[in-house]
Amino acid sequence: MTDRHFDQLATRFAEKIYGGAKGAIRLAVLQADLAEVLPERPLRVLDIGAGLGHMSLWLAERGHAVTLAEPAEPMLEGARQRFAEAGQQATFIQAPWQELLGQLTQPYDLVICHAVLEWLAEPHAILPVLHQLCAPDGWLSLAFYNRDALIYRNLLKGHFRKMRKNTLAGEKQSLTPQRPLDPRELEAEFAGLWRVEHRAGVRVFHDYMPLEFQAKAALADLLEMELAHRRHPAYAGLGRYLHWLCKPL
Repeated sequence: MTDRHFDQLATRFAEKIYGGAKGAIRLAVLQADLAEVLPERPLRVLDIGAGLGHMSLWLAERGHAVTLAEPAEPMLEGARQRFAEAGQQATFIQAPWQELLGQLTQPYDLVICHAVLEWLAEPHAILPVLHQLCAPDGWLSLAFYNRDALIYRNLLKGHFRKMRKNTLAGEKQSLTPQRPLDPRELEAEFAGLWRVEHRAGVRVFHDYMPLEFQAKAALADLLEMELAHRRHPAYAGLGRYLHWLCKPL
């Protein structure tokens, strides 16, 4: 298995991920979490696997100096256009994560790695690189596809044959990630590198709603309820994605 890039799927990615409530909820939760911890000063930010630049643009508009690293040229071009339309500046690097240490010499106050690990052939291999790229007093914002949520959704759907075969990864041309992560295994890999300071679930109930209720629900109500329950001890772990804010050790 190799790392998955989105050279041929940029348009589909934009429509499926950020064209509706799912993307709006993701951004709302990630932004709310970051707004609570980031200091009131300009930061040097590195967004690894920046995609179309949604999170980076939000940070740039708040005065931070942002570097976007993205291996897929169509995705990076989409981010460039997004920044140009917003009148914002940034540094754009077309490179996979494996090449970043050779190109970047100064650590960053905030390293963002959202929805990246689940597309990697060896997700845990990136953790030491993230650590080297983060300043000693900096933050890592890590969001990853939650295997627990995928299991729960398959159970609710009665996909017992799939459960028995343990075939939970997405197909080659699917936007379902190829390697959903077990949060307990991931945290065990954090030993000596990172301490998780804050945890939240992203889409802790939306994806479990019957489609007819999803269609009727107002986006403002969905955002309000997702934000209110993203850290609830009973629901946070059911988030389709998990968001961890981490400090380096």
